[in-house]
Amino acid sequence: MKCVGIGFRAEADVTSLQDALAQALAQDTGAGFDAVVTEAAKARASAFRDFAQALGVPGLGISQTDLAQMITPTQSLRIQDKFGTGSLAEAAALAAAGPNARLVVERVVSTDGMATAAVAEG
Repeated sequence: MKCVGIGFRAEADVTSLQDALAQALAQDTGAGFDAVVTEAAKARASAFRDFAQALGVPGLGISQTDLAQMITPTQSLRIQDKFGTGSLAEAAALAAAGPNARLVVERVVSTDGMATAAVAEG
């Protein structure tokens, strides 16, 4: 399973999420992905729901408990304090991709700085 993890600020819109995704996919040599994922509460945000719907893939939410178990190469103190992991995008992608998942694209940041994306496959 290949998953795209998404992190985003509350003010982010669909365009920010799409930009982060485009940057991540530009670095991914494999085709396609199965779902977009973020933290469970963020998964209810209209920007995230609209983003997943426009892509035609499931938009999944990962619990903070599961996110906190993921070790990520990117480390942000702000994200660590809020979610218990270094990168929301990387942790969400890894958690959703399943056991033995690996990052194929580390966190990238949207042009406007409002969203991040990472890709993992398991």
